[in-house]
Order: sequence, then C-alpha cells, then structure tokens
Amino acid sequence: MLSLTLLLLLALLALSVAAAVSVGLLGMSLSQLFSGLPLSSAMGEIAWNTSTEFLLVAIPLYILMGELLVCSGVAGRMYQAVEKWLSWLPGGLMNANIGASALFATTSGSSVATAATISTLAIPEQERKGYNAPLFLGSIAAGGTLGILIPPSINMILFALIANVSVPRLYLAATIPSIILSLLFVALIVSACLVRPQLGGRKEHTAWAERLACIPDLLPPLAIFTLVIGSIYSGFATASESAALGVLSALGLGLWRRALTWESLGQAFEATLRTTGMIIFITLSAFFLNFVLASIGLTTTLVNFVTELQLSPTATLIAIILFYIILGCFMDTLAMLITTAPLIVPIVVSLGFDPLWFGVVLIVLCEMGQITPPFGMNLFVVQSIRGRGKFIDVIYGALPFCLALLVLIALLVLFPQIALWLPNKFQA
Repeated sequence: MLSLTLLLLLALLALSVAAAVSVGLLGMSLSQLFSGLPLSSAMGEIAWNTSTEFLLVAIPLYILMGELLVCSGVAGRMYQAVEKWLSWLPGGLMNANIGASALFATTSGSSVATAATISTLAIPEQERKGYNAPLFLGSIAAGGTLGILIPPSINMILFALIANVSVPRLYLAATIPSIILSLLFVALIVSACLVRPQLGGRKEHTAWAERLACIPDLLPPLAIFTLVIGSIYSGFATASESAALGVLSALGLGLWRRALTWESLGQAFEATLRTTGMIIFITLSAFFLNFVLASIGLTTTLVNFVTELQLSPTATLIAIILFYIILGCFMDTLAMLITTAPLIVPIVVSLGFDPLWFGVVLIVLCEMGQITPPFGMNLFVVQSIRGRGKFIDVIYGALPFCLALLVLIALLVLFPQIALWLPNKFQA
C-alpha cells in the first residue's frame, strides 16, 4: 500500500499535474483501490467542514493586507528605507533584499507574495549598480522564503490546524528562528562579498541625515505587525480577528496617503481571490486525501512501519528531514505540508518531540522547498519578474542559501530551546 501510494504520487508529479488536482486524484485512486466504501461520497461534508473553519478566514485577510501595502506604495518606500540602512554592508543592496523581505513578511504571511514584491522593487537596481546576477537574484528568492516563517504566516496557520496546536504559541516558537535565519542570510552575503568583492556591486554612500529622514517609511509595516501580533497576545483578538485589524489598518493607511484608486483596489482584490482560491483548493484536496488515508489504514500502517524499523528517535528525525528535503524538490510546499503533516506529526510526537518545535522545523524545510530546483516556486517567481536571462542564474544564486537553512535546522535539532523558549516563557 505504501509503495503504490508513493508511485501514484510520483507519477502525477511527473505528468506535471497541478498540485491540488494531484492530491485529489491520489485520494480518489486510493479510495477505489483499497476501500470497500464509496469514500468520495464524503467529499462534500469534508469540504464544508474544512472551509467553514474560522481559522482559515485569516488566510485571505493576510494576503489582502500585503496586497494593499503594495498597491498603496508602502512596500516601495519601505524597500528604499531599508536600502539606505543596510547597503553599507559588504553585499550592499543584497542585504537590503533580505531586510526588506523580513520586514514585508511581517505583514504578508506568504513566501511567494514576499518574493514577488521584493523582486519588482529590487531587480531594476541589479544591473544599474553592477551586482552579480546569480547571487543578487538568489538573495531575493531566499529572502522571500521568510514570508512563511516570520509571523503572521499562512503555512503556520495550516500546520496549527492540522497538528491541533495553538497559533499564537506557534508564532512565538518561530520568532527567534526567523531572526536567526535572517542573520544567517546576511552573514552568507557578507562573507561571499568579503571573499569576492566583485559580487557586491558598486558601493554607495548614504548620509546619516538620509537614513534618519527615511525612518517614517519603516514605521507603517512595523506598526501593522505590532497591531496584528499584539492584539493576539494581549487577548484582544484571535488570529483571524487580528488579520481583519491588519487589513483595516492597511486600507486606512492607503486612504490616508491617497495612494489607493479603484483600479488598484480591484487589482488587490483580484490577486487575493486568485491566491486564496489556489490555497483553499489545495487544502480541500489534501483534507480529503487525509480522510482517505486514515480510512484505509495507511496512517496506522506508516506509523507501524517506522516503529518496526527500530531506529533511534534522532535517526528517525534525520530520515524525516531528508524525506522533506527530497520531496520539496518535486512538490509544491503548501501541498507537501498539508498532505504529509497528518502522517508525520503522530510519528514525531510518538518519538517524544514537541509538535511546536517540529512545526518550526517543518516550516523551515518548506522554505528550502521554495528555492530548491527543479520546482522551487520562488525561483520561478523571481525569473518571471526578471523577464530575461537564464533561469539557471536564479538556481545557482539560491543554492548557497540552502546551506543557511540547513544550519538553522541543525541548530534547532541540537538546541530545541531556540524554538521552545519563548512559548514556554509566555506559558509560565
């Protein structure tokens, strides 16, 4: 049963079938092959129960919040301000790509949206200032991955729903790792440019007066992040309600600056609907597949299979990490998260690992899947906005940042308190 399931999934991926359709077809196929009951009859109830989950309301709201900040020009001014503060480091504007990605991630929750936004703002500067194309493009793709690790994160909401853990506590668990990863990305860029200065483009001097003058452009995203996250931890709002507060603040900011038009609002709503539709389609398909897997006993079979291997908890965890690294090369990370988490989380918990800690590790592995060829989504986003040159440049540039992600995973495995200290501190 396990072998056939894996072969069917690989066959669908090889045929380039869309992620949501692949997951749904796999569920239908397994139902026909291994179930004596028409499990497809439950699709309607599963779709209804899943789509009416209040926590999912946060997804379109977080997406819309990011779109409104882009349409109102807040993201553009934010990028220019971060550039003035970070471009003095070796690597120049590439450090600004990481910093701006981290800042925009606090209001987006989406890796693809973060990569797309920063690509639009940064790529025109790459040739003009003489930066090495692969590393510059790689810094954008890697920076974009911060969108699913830095709270608020759409992927973390979905993991919390699957693993039945607290969204606020999961956000706390991801806070310190996200800071460490941002610093690792910057350290990688600085080190590369110290070894090979020609990678870093032309240095530009920025006076302190210019840096101080642009501070107001950094405040809106930080204020919105504080409102969204602060309302959760103060007990004023749930995760979904705080997302609505974020949308209202982003909309109010755009109207106050008179930067929104009916056309830009229409574009923001259209982009939100398109992205939300894709996410919900994948989510519904994955929950149906999970229902089928549980009904035919595959979940129990997998847990028993892993138990019978009699590996140590550490060896099993390493095998799971390698599994996700390989799977992330070939599968959409959102589909990978929703499809595999219901199977893997019970195994991880049975080995004695904390589900909050594993949630952070899994999100970092999903980040790696966004920039590993051949199907890393951020790679395609950056190249499509670039609109010229070779796709291989983006791949070469992103690969070094996978090392930084592996370093963070190793740190989390060796020192779990990196993720667990804040949740435990607030719980106490």
